Amino acid sequence: MSAPVPDEASFFVAVGGEPTFRRLVAKFYEGVAGDPLLRPMYPEEDLGPAEDRFALFLMQYWGGPNTYSASRGHPRLRMRHAPFRVDPAARDAWLHHMRVAVDSLGLPEPHHSALWDYLERAAYFMVNTMDSAEPAH
Repeated sequence: MSAPVPDEASFFVAVGGEPTFRRLVAKFYEGVAGDPLLRPMYPEEDLGPAEDRFALFLMQYWGGPNTYSASRGHPRLRMRHAPFRVDPAARDAWLHHMRVAVDSLGLPEPHHSALWDYLERAAYFMVNTMDSAEPAH
């Protein structure tokens, strides 16, 4: 039997607050920056703004400040990702970089599993096409 998942506010504090989420997202975007499948999904020249938005979203979700909603409104994740082709290959690439990032934090259980389980569910939820991308000519 697994340990109960902590509530979001205590989770945010227990894992180290903002610095932990900033490290998580920075490590994730290190992988995205060199990924030929994912990098085109980030049209900004600099990944910094996307990195900041993602960190703010995750901090708010896990019980931190509501800066994300105060500046951007409701997350509406599927709507915000709708312009991008998110197929199973993109999901798997995203999960690969996120797994590296989550593991790099060295969080104890049950925090590691709670964070990973949420991110994995979110990645599956974001898939908006089952078609694989057409091969480049």
